[in-house]
Amino acid sequence: MTQSRTALVRAAVLGAALLTPVTVSPLAVAAPVSPADPADPAATVRVEGAKNFRDLGGYATVDGRHVRTGVVFRSNKLSSLTDAGRDALAAAGITLDVDLRNMQERRDDPDLLPDGVRYRVADVVSLEHGIGFREFVPITLGRAVLGAAATGSSGGSDGGSAGSSSDDWSALGQAIGYPFMVTFRGADVAFGDLLTAIAGNTEGATVFHCSAGKDRTGWGAAVLLSVLGVPRETVYADFLASNTYLGRDDAVEKSWLDAAFARVDDLYGGIDAYVRDGLGVDGRTVDALRARLLV
Repeated sequence: MTQSRTALVRAAVLGAALLTPVTVSPLAVAAPVSPADPADPAATVRVEGAKNFRDLGGYATVDGRHVRTGVVFRSNKLSSLTDAGRDALAAAGITLDVDLRNMQERRDDPDLLPDGVRYRVADVVSLEHGIGFREFVPITLGRAVLGAAATGSSGGSDGGSAGSSSDDWSALGQAIGYPFMVTFRGADVAFGDLLTAIAGNTEGATVFHCSAGKDRTGWGAAVLLSVLGVPRETVYADFLASNTYLGRDDAVEKSWLDAAFARVDDLYGGIDAYVRDGLGVDGRTVDALRARLLV
């Protein structure tokens, strides 16, 4: 294996590791409040066994429309659902589950779904499509990992930290995990598949998730809401709401999403070009998304 290919493999492994969770016990929290200004906060669907489950509907767009409620939901893993939780998924009309997790996570914690829900994998860190990046990243990744090691950071960004401080994880997530999701070829395919799956599911609602429902799911939600024309400040509010739902004030940080959007701007010039040229989602699919999700 050539030196350059070895560096690319290491970069892919490092990025994948940062998006793989470490099990932690979240703090207890009262019933979550709905983020930003959805149309009907009282109508937020709650699912027993998935505390970061929430409707992406209700948000106002820049042109005065709203994201339709009851069509797309975001969540943490669905492997701990109670019978009541599965009943809630069925009652919400969910017919498609898109899983952003890697093979190990899916094997260790398989989703528990009601009958009739179709299951689709969109693995953000999959190497199935090769080891490719939109920019040369190994040096950046290596420096970030060395910096994290020097400050004692450890753990995984989708499940919380293990013996690290909030500041450690802000630096590590900003430097590696979130830019990785924008630059890695496998992530492009996964997020493109996610948008395409949502647009094509006209027979019911869609839920998509990772493990904690905050990093891979957080970026997927940010991209979807941006495509729909939801203003950036609302996109950030939805992202940061994971802190409330998970009962941790350091579950996500604004700087992490800043880093992802910065890579989008640097590489593509904006979200529309990123979706078209990076994720491979054509205009017809974007139009279908907007027709299905905007009122």
